[in-house]
Amino acid sequence: MMAAPGGLRSLPFNRLLPSVLTVLALCAGLTSIRFALQDKWQAAVVAIILAALLDALDGRIARRFGGVTKFGAELDSLADFLSFGVAPAVTLYLWSLQRWGGFGWVIALVFAVCAALRLARFNTRLGETDLPSWAPNFFTGLPAPAAAASALLPIMLSFELGDGFRHPLLVMVVAVGVASLMISRLPTYSFKQFRVPHRYIMPMLLAVGLIAALVMTVTWVTLSAMVMIYLATIPLAFRDYRRRATSEGTATDLEAEAQGERVFEEPAEMSVAYDAHDDDPIEPRPGMDPALPPAPGSRPPYTS
Repeated sequence: MMAAPGGLRSLPFNRLLPSVLTVLALCAGLTSIRFALQDKWQAAVVAIILAALLDALDGRIARRFGGVTKFGAELDSLADFLSFGVAPAVTLYLWSLQRWGGFGWVIALVFAVCAALRLARFNTRLGETDLPSWAPNFFTGLPAPAAAASALLPIMLSFELGDGFRHPLLVMVVAVGVASLMISRLPTYSFKQFRVPHRYIMPMLLAVGLIAALVMTVTWVTLSAMVMIYLATIPLAFRDYRRRATSEGTATDLEAEAQGERVFEEPAEMSVAYDAHDDDPIEPRPGMDPALPPAPGSRPPYTS
């Protein structure tokens, strides 16, 4: 690679492409707010869906062409928060929740804050190497793009079925329910390692063509059905996750939480408790309180 005069190296475009897609997704998400301010609701929803499609592409392209960088990961996280946290919240508020004034704005804030918490939790797990091989098949909680699409369900259904879905009470129930799923520890399918068996390739292609035809003809009903089908897979993902974890003896997130382990990650360098009568370090207790017993099922941080 050629070095630039200032010491910066040139980059091949395929390594820059993931960040380009992320910026495009960010622009689409922010543009949806402009459309919402102009009461162009269909355009606002389309812009958020476009942001979700671009978000699905940037990570896969980054892994495919070796363009995974810390800068790209941070940019992607900020873009996701704006596109799938702020933009849907503002759209829902302007479309329906503003009828309730300040309380409606609180509902919008709850959704946006939960999106931020979900993304922050996701970032803390980046780079973990001790996960089982099947772990990439699952997310913890509802992913932000799916959450944005789920929160917009009342708007999408209203395009085909009328304004009966515009009541603030229904919008509040959907928004709060989706926000709760985002910050929950329920496993959801990620489809990152999804493989199609050879005998199902032709039926899969036929199904894709059928879905494309439905999207072109009954757009909003089809998109709403796709979102609801994904939400219906959450119980299946939970059962599948528990089955895999049990077969390999891996503690699930729900079991860890039930055992009293903290939701928030500890710093990489933990302080060490010392016995008053011994110079040797003893194992850190939960909460760094030597009086508490070790958490059930916890692994000792020091090995002989």
